[in-house]
Amino acid sequence: MPFAETPLRDEYAAAVERVARLTLDALRDGSPTAAALTEMSAATAPRPLLAAARVLGPDLFAPRLLAGAEPDGPTAALLAEARRVLPAPLAPSEEAARVLGWQDWAAGHLLARTPYGSPVPRPAALPGPEEVGWRAWSVRMAQLSGLALPGLDGPVHEDARGHVLGLARGTVRSLLRHDLTTAARLVRWLAWAEAEGLPPRLEVRPVLDRIRLAGDGSARSGLGLAVARRLSEGSGGSGGSGGSGGSEGSGGPADGRWTA
Repeated sequence: MPFAETPLRDEYAAAVERVARLTLDALRDGSPTAAALTEMSAATAPRPLLAAARVLGPDLFAPRLLAGAEPDGPTAALLAEARRVLPAPLAPSEEAARVLGWQDWAAGHLLARTPYGSPVPRPAALPGPEEVGWRAWSVRMAQLSGLALPGLDGPVHEDARGHVLGLARGTVRSLLRHDLTTAARLVRWLAWAEAEGLPPRLEVRPVLDRIRLAGDGSARSGLGLAVARRLSEGSGGSGGSGGSGGSEGSGGPADGRWTA
């Protein structure tokens, strides 16, 4: 079937996969994501490409952030244009609105470190696991997995630091339920905690391998797994106790803490 005849939803989904694949390729060599995407200016980028940039948000900068570099201009220009053309969608509930608010904050906060953005206020804090229970909290943390990047910090990250066991429980529960999408997002937080010098309470790399083998094989899933693996490698740990086991790659500072 010709591409032009596919439903709009399929066209946008294909664009997300394309941008995720190119971001994943950029992660391997630390190049700007936008450099691999297009030679056209952000202002003339097609709408599906802008929609894909909107969906991936902070992860567009993952190749640079994980290499210890600042967000780059071309990628920032693309994301800023995507946010201008495609405002955040209306949320179906107050809880969803707060999650969307934090997702939007993460992208805006990174853009503010470039000429294409300005400082953005933090949204209202979300209730922690003491209030909603670790199961509901871990599901929400999975929705916020795009915040598990070096260079981002705030109340969501403080909750992650203080409740690593809840993240580990959520990961195991998702694996047992064969909800590999949620498991992949939560193990990314565990890898982030490991990079912060905290014991992840679960062996990260075997979980990543399991999800890679049994997952959906999509580029977007692969990008999330690659970010988690790079975070785990950068910690210098083995993925279990946060110790100083062998690393498969450099990925970050020698002391295991990420800065930007």
